Amino acid sequence: MTPLRARRGPKAVPDLREPRSRARGDDRGVTAVELAMLMPVVLAVILLIVQVTLWFHGRQVADAAAREGARIARSAGVEAEGWQEGAVARAERIIQAVGPELLRNAEIRTWENGDQRGVEITGSAVQVIPLLPELTFTISSRFGGPVECFRPDDGTDECG
Repeated sequence: MTPLRARRGPKAVPDLREPRSRARGDDRGVTAVELAMLMPVVLAVILLIVQVTLWFHGRQVADAAAREGARIARSAGVEAEGWQEGAVARAERIIQAVGPELLRNAEIRTWENGDQRGVEITGSAVQVIPLLPELTFTISSRFGGPVECFRPDDGTDECG
């Protein structure tokens, strides 16, 4: 019960000079405890967002490199020699130019299936928290298409 003090007259009013600490009761320090409990969750969400962003950017690097490597592989011609080395070299140059640190342990493989050629790239994304090796994000990208066949304009059906 709030102590009452007398004023001039018959009405009594509550004493507002009581210390604020007693008015709050047991709520002192609750904000600090709530913040201490909430901050790890907030920090984990922020780090997860950064990790997904790095994975996505690494995927873009792998896609660009595989696409360029597949372009070289497809345009080499049907009976061309050494298209594999050219496609791998082009993909490596793209990775080095665009994001060498965004796609780690990149493995570049060429493939050929009938009249289809392409490049497949596999690697891992940069880790935000390197102390957790089981949380590696693998990136894989595969691009390819039919081998381009340049036919002469003399009516023959042979690729040249």
